[in-house]
Amino acid sequence: MAGVIEIIGTESLGVRGLSCVITTDTRCVVIDPGVALGYLRHGLLPHPLQVATGVRVRQRIVEVLKEATDIVISHFHGDHIPLREANPYQLAIGDLPQHCKNTRCWGKSQDSQPKHIKQRAADIIEFLGANFHAAEGCTDGPLVFSKGVPHGGSENGPVSQVMMCRIDLGDRVFVHASDIQLLDAETIEHIIDWRPDIVLAAGPPLYLSALSNDQRREAWKNGLRLAEKVETVILDHHLMRDLQGPEWLTALSVEVGKKIYCAADFMQTERLLFEAQRARLYKTNPVPQGWHEDYETRAAHC
Repeated sequence: MAGVIEIIGTESLGVRGLSCVITTDTRCVVIDPGVALGYLRHGLLPHPLQVATGVRVRQRIVEVLKEATDIVISHFHGDHIPLREANPYQLAIGDLPQHCKNTRCWGKSQDSQPKHIKQRAADIIEFLGANFHAAEGCTDGPLVFSKGVPHGGSENGPVSQVMMCRIDLGDRVFVHASDIQLLDAETIEHIIDWRPDIVLAAGPPLYLSALSNDQRREAWKNGLRLAEKVETVILDHHLMRDLQGPEWLTALSVEVGKKIYCAADFMQTERLLFEAQRARLYKTNPVPQGWHEDYETRAAHC
């Protein structure tokens, strides 16, 4: 059987995250099994349409985890992992299937990480037990893991790093490059050296005013470099948190002369840009007073 790639949840699919499941002849690999909805955006809680999508994504993650042979955790941010103390819009460790305790888990090491990140890792390790492995720089069959690379730019050093994953699907090579944001040229060269056919990566956070003009130019240059060397490039996550993202993807596609995908495009489904359109959703689909309080109360009793 040829390898199958399913992107489960990311911003163009209606939620925050970069979760996917990769199936080969011998492995079922679930990467970054977490989901979040920006708790407040423009002063607004997630719109009910986004909440419903988040529920479906969480359910799908749990479904694929029941069949997983491997779980990969690129880093321990709350939109990429299940949490012990999840809010009503995130995936909780308590919701994970017991099958996970018999599943190999490959995660980023916690050297030099802040206390709260180390605690999140400890919570997952407590649930998984001896099946959790710090995997940076390791290889296991078709899986290859990078050493720590910058989460976005390199200015924060090892305190803010992610682990990339390369998977040989037999007929092609897939790379998951979580939260790199295209801001570090050395990371892009690392990906190219892996000779992938398909790359799924976080694009630049254009919605952040703190993203400098120099960083925006660097992301563009690195996006072009990646697109010129890799057959299929999928950019999503931070990039699609506002409506600059789709415009940026279109412009990059024109510049490089081929389509650069977001996750929804790759999965051949409708773009659900709920994070980018939250204020508009509130205007076009008003939310009854007390709706979120009722939802959070129901979620707490489930």
